[in-house]
Amino acid sequence: MIPTDSLIIFLALLLDLIIGDPRWLPHPVVAIGRFINFLDMGLRRDWLNERLGGVVLLVLVVFCSGGTTWLLLKMLSTLLPFAGWIAVVLVSSTCLATRSLHKESALVASALLAGDLPVARRYLSYIVGRDTEGLEEPEIWRAVVETVAENTSDGIIAPLFWLTIGGPVGAMSFKAVSTLDSMVGYKNQRYLQMGWASARMDDLLNYIPARLSALLLILAAPLAGCSASNGVRIALRDRLNHPSPNSGHPEAAAAGALGVRLGGRASYNGVSSWKEYIGDQQKPLDGRAYRAMIKLMYISTLLMAVLCMAVAFFLRGFHVPFL
Repeated sequence: MIPTDSLIIFLALLLDLIIGDPRWLPHPVVAIGRFINFLDMGLRRDWLNERLGGVVLLVLVVFCSGGTTWLLLKMLSTLLPFAGWIAVVLVSSTCLATRSLHKESALVASALLAGDLPVARRYLSYIVGRDTEGLEEPEIWRAVVETVAENTSDGIIAPLFWLTIGGPVGAMSFKAVSTLDSMVGYKNQRYLQMGWASARMDDLLNYIPARLSALLLILAAPLAGCSASNGVRIALRDRLNHPSPNSGHPEAAAAGALGVRLGGRASYNGVSSWKEYIGDQQKPLDGRAYRAMIKLMYISTLLMAVLCMAVAFFLRGFHVPFL
């Protein structure tokens, strides 16, 4: 019989693959985002020290997100055990982004393949932080592949990692930190101090998952028709060619496996930025590279799921509960 924890991981991923994040279904990350905006305005008004205010913001958001998740699931499990079990699967599923990452990136790819650059730029703006106006086709393909590679770690492997270690409470707490980083972790004038704590915590929580993602992408390469040996070579050579201490690891592994070159010039809020190149330009960044990246994403996700289910089986002996 499959242990309950392993079964929850399996069903959560299966549910994510089937329905993803439908717009009609309320999503916890939306609520977390609104809470962050509310606290951000209040702390800026009442705290003179923005750095300290950022620490308070981080603690409050993570505590309330994880605490609310624990309280809701505990109440449901106590009153209606089966309903509580279903809720655990649903909450765990909302922490994963496999289908939504494929769906949102595919909109960009479809527009590019149809030759509609304006629509491709618009869809791209929904999933990246860089400026998309004026980007030409090669730059859009690069942005899409980079985003899928990076979010394979941030949006899939890392949540599965924390789901396995800490159950839905751990996964939701991670999503709270990830949401904080995406909203206030920018190194601009407004968030340089307020977002510092959130950005550093996100770096810490993604440290192991990012490196694990690189390994999984390399292991997935032969199954996706890509080069594992080149993935290893580029990952070892270029993993530090990124401003983030973590994002370069999955991007380098993916770039090597695909035989493409990532990095280069990009613009953020009108300010031009240069990122060191990652990978060698052996093949063009085009629809074929994108489809191979999607294969790498799915295969590495399945490999991670198998690993997590096995780990969850053994963690039961250490009494690490999902509730």
